[in-house]
Amino acid sequence: MRTQPGLSLTYGLVEQLGQAIVTGEYAEVGFPTEGELSKQFGASRTVTREAVKMLTAKGLLSARPRHGTVVEPEAEWNMLDPDVLRWLLERKFSLRLLADFTEMRLGIEPAAAALAARNADEAGLEEIRKGLRRMKAAAQGEDDPLTADIAFHIAILSATKNPFYRELHELVNTALRISIRFTNRIKGRTASIPSHEDVAEAIIARDADKASAAMREIIVDVLELIRAASPSTESEAARREA
Repeated sequence: MRTQPGLSLTYGLVEQLGQAIVTGEYAEVGFPTEGELSKQFGASRTVTREAVKMLTAKGLLSARPRHGTVVEPEAEWNMLDPDVLRWLLERKFSLRLLADFTEMRLGIEPAAAALAARNADEAGLEEIRKGLRRMKAAAQGEDDPLTADIAFHIAILSATKNPFYRELHELVNTALRISIRFTNRIKGRTASIPSHEDVAEAIIARDADKASAAMREIIVDVLELIRAASPSTESEAARREA
């Protein structure tokens, strides 16, 4: 069984099975038994059993009397699990799902920016400054634009001093990696540094309302790009022109 460097055998199996479930590989044939999985992937029963437990915790599988382990309907999957979200976003790339996630960001990140303006300590503010410096360096080819942009947004979640926002780190990180790659490809450029500067300056100035509004503007811009690129939007535009 092949695994990415640094991943345990169990997580390597979780990765392969998770991708297979999300892409519908078991929709017709049913989910294999523990023994079949062990034979197919060359993994021990212990590794196989643990992988199935992890996928069950993510809502992808369940054990049913007289039916064994079965794949759960998509509506039962844990959409807030970073792995599940990544597999879904990578599955035939879904603009609808990306739009859904971006709409959720509208309910999270502007409020996080406002909280950061109120609660951030000096260390938190410095992380936000550092993220912005990285974005500027990336514009000069001295850093990676994707990781710099993500670092800025994650720094704001941390600066809220709210443990629930901090728990969203991995979720936001996962989705932003796909979202930013997509929107940058549409725009043909990296994220707007002046827009991010507006957010940072408002937070540092302790202006919660301005910080929230500036962050909202960034996310609305992303959402509009996604909606404009979606097939339904294109179809609607064609109908209007007819």
